[in-house]
Amino acid sequence: MRTRCAKRILLSTSLASSGHPGGSLSSLDLLLITYGLISHKPDNPRWDARDRVVMSIGHISPGVYSVLSEFGYFSEEAFLTGFRRAGSGFPGHVEKIVPGVEWDTGNLGQGLSTGVGMAMAMKLKGMKQKVIVFMGDGDLQKGQAAEAMRFAHKYKLNNLVVIIDRNHLQICGSTDEIMPSDLDALFGSSGWNIEHLDDGHDYNKIFSTMTKVFSGQVADSEFPTVINARTIMGKGISFMENLAKYHGSPLKPAQLAEAFVELGVDNDFDTWLDARKAPVSTATRLENKVSYPDMDPGTPVTYDANTVTDCRSAYGTALQNLAEANNHPGSSPKIVGISCDLEGSVKMGGFRKHMPEAFLECGIQEHHAATMAGAISRENMAAFFSTFGVFAVSEAYNQNRINDINHTNSKVVATHLGLDVGEDGPTHQGIDYIGLTRNYFAFSTFLPADPNQTDRVIRHIAVTPGNHFVGMGRSTMPPVLAEDGSPYFGGDYQFVPGKGDWVRKGDAGTIITYGALSDNVMKAWKLLKDEGVSVGILMMASIIPADRDAIKEAAAKGPILTVEDHHVDTGIGSIVGMVIAEEGIVTPFKRLGVTQYGSSGKPADLYAEQGMDPAGIVDVFKQLL
Repeated sequence: MRTRCAKRILLSTSLASSGHPGGSLSSLDLLLITYGLISHKPDNPRWDARDRVVMSIGHISPGVYSVLSEFGYFSEEAFLTGFRRAGSGFPGHVEKIVPGVEWDTGNLGQGLSTGVGMAMAMKLKGMKQKVIVFMGDGDLQKGQAAEAMRFAHKYKLNNLVVIIDRNHLQICGSTDEIMPSDLDALFGSSGWNIEHLDDGHDYNKIFSTMTKVFSGQVADSEFPTVINARTIMGKGISFMENLAKYHGSPLKPAQLAEAFVELGVDNDFDTWLDARKAPVSTATRLENKVSYPDMDPGTPVTYDANTVTDCRSAYGTALQNLAEANNHPGSSPKIVGISCDLEGSVKMGGFRKHMPEAFLECGIQEHHAATMAGAISRENMAAFFSTFGVFAVSEAYNQNRINDINHTNSKVVATHLGLDVGEDGPTHQGIDYIGLTRNYFAFSTFLPADPNQTDRVIRHIAVTPGNHFVGMGRSTMPPVLAEDGSPYFGGDYQFVPGKGDWVRKGDAGTIITYGALSDNVMKAWKLLKDEGVSVGILMMASIIPADRDAIKEAAAKGPILTVEDHHVDTGIGSIVGMVIAEEGIVTPFKRLGVTQYGSSGKPADLYAEQGMDPAGIVDVFKQLL
């Protein structure tokens, strides 16, 4: 079995002229025993009662695919003819389009947070499945791994096992020279059980250690366990062993022939090379489907014309109401709340009070929290991850990106966006949230105009599968009112993605806005009206997707001014400019936004400094006329 898998590892990487054979060979024996012991069904890869195996070291895909092939998930032919070919079902780093793979990995350091999320979900659902995470010693140099370790200990995730492929080598050489790490001390300081394998290639020792750990026969069965296995890079091929160059270097044909002699197998490289000339097959690819719970949206709340509150409080009220409608005592939660030492600021207290076990406090560990939220959300739950904007988006950009790739159901709700953070100053004034989330392909981005619209947006993302980003400022504000004085976004108002709201109609041009500056724009509208200028107000809470038709309608009316608490070059102004250009429309157009980092002061003063107070908005619009 090992010989067949080793041959596939070497063949696949040489056929593709790229890949990672060395680490695949060092972890091969650990992989074989793991899949021999776990509960799984190769003919039903997404069987709900399976144990989960997460590859934090996603580059060892040749080893993973070889072992999965050995256990019958797919044929050897499918793997060897498709590996690393565009459009095939066998990418260079493991992806869940491959039967048997749980998570798209490759960015080192995030895999443990993924495993923690899955293990946490299993605990919340009362399931007995294990989660096994394969990590490398270089992988553990990332700080996020330590974040995940602490969380796993705090929540007593004894259904979680980490297996370290400790071969002491990484791309550029020895781990002891590049970045020495005491891995026992690292895990031990977080309270994990530690088991050692002095030979990660001895099947008897591997089997004995894994059966002991998987059955809970460890020092403290309440907590997770790590198996630190001493392995050899390139194990089994004499001229590859203990050489860092083979971490990511395939063998040339002559070297491959030499390796096959050592393995005692036929050299059929040319046969397989010829087979790879056929069109790529997609027969093995699994769809990126994920289950999502049926969700009760609860009863919308309307804040009347005299109520002044903040959008984050409206978020907290809506989330608590959603929890009351969906998280029933005695049953596993449909909604999980996640925050990072900011429960009060992001208004998740009501949610926590209703179902404490569904609220996960991560401490100041945003990288872990974001990844964990994504992993939990693929286990038939909605995960609401809330912190300040700079931490939810800027800080955790890559973690949310990997969630995007993994088709999760993460609901990132960020408070304290923009200059509206005020006195906390520029380090906390996130002004790049639209620019960053526009880079994702499967995230919606919503910026509600007031507490009423916030309530409707939060209920929408709760009942809708997929990834969503919702952002809001810190300050209190009155509701946006219709011309008859009633709350525009109250009552029967329905939030529709991709649909802007014409809060006012006018024939002199249009101001397009969203979020924290909505009240300033409404005040500017009143000042213009008093001067006899009839201006339309288009509020676009739905940034991604944007309402192209509404933008074209605005352009047909005349001048357009965009106003936003965001970097002027990467927010709604850039989207509107793009639509106008693509449609070939010629109209006066101006963008108002943040043109430099703000100072520390009252939000109103910071807006005035950058020309976004009501008087500044009026002046710029009149210039357009």
